[in-house]
Amino acid sequence: MTTRRPARGCAQDVRPARNGAQGRRGGRAGHGRPGAALRASGGLLAAILAAALAASPAPAATDDEPPAETASAVHVGAEGVGPITGLPMPRFVSLKATKANVRRGPGMTHRVDWVFVRQGMPLEVIGEYGHWRRVRDPEGASGWLHYSMIRGNRTALVTAETADLRLEPSPGAAVSARAERGVVFEIEACRRDWCEVEKDGVDGWAAKADLWGVGPEEIFD
Repeated sequence: MTTRRPARGCAQDVRPARNGAQGRRGGRAGHGRPGAALRASGGLLAAILAAALAASPAPAATDDEPPAETASAVHVGAEGVGPITGLPMPRFVSLKATKANVRRGPGMTHRVDWVFVRQGMPLEVIGEYGHWRRVRDPEGASGWLHYSMIRGNRTALVTAETADLRLEPSPGAAVSARAERGVVFEIEACRRDWCEVEKDGVDGWAAKADLWGVGPEEIFD
């Protein structure tokens, strides 16, 4: 199941405004050629502005918007640790919002490449910059989300054709339920090869190999 879709209507053409300011023709007798005077003063003003801009320092980058030349390296930190949060990286999280724009870079000025529309979907954080997190989805695509769009609750997506939910974390345990590909579960605990999952009151132990959203070495309660 595809859990993302291309963003629509992101880019918009900039067209000249219609019925905007119009130059006035003619003038009062004895005042010369106002059109020529306006053109001359406009040229002088443009020259003054150009000189002022050339002398002005470049605007400082904000915490949320890295300079273009550093955008490719903003996620680099100590190995295995997020440079902003200090949390392990990569790490799994889940989508908090019901709709979230995935951007090409860490900032509102970057274009939207697609939109996540499935709340609770597991995501993998692979980069950090300011209030932005670079995430990878179950299909392997990556982009930048604002940190408010994700949460630490752990979820898992069924990637096998069907996943058996067993009463105990053992391949010989009785099967209590079966889940189809694309179902998203809340993760309650994980052992070496198994995770206890739950959805709508149905729970059981699923093999890690049938899930996406948990690392092969992760063990937690």
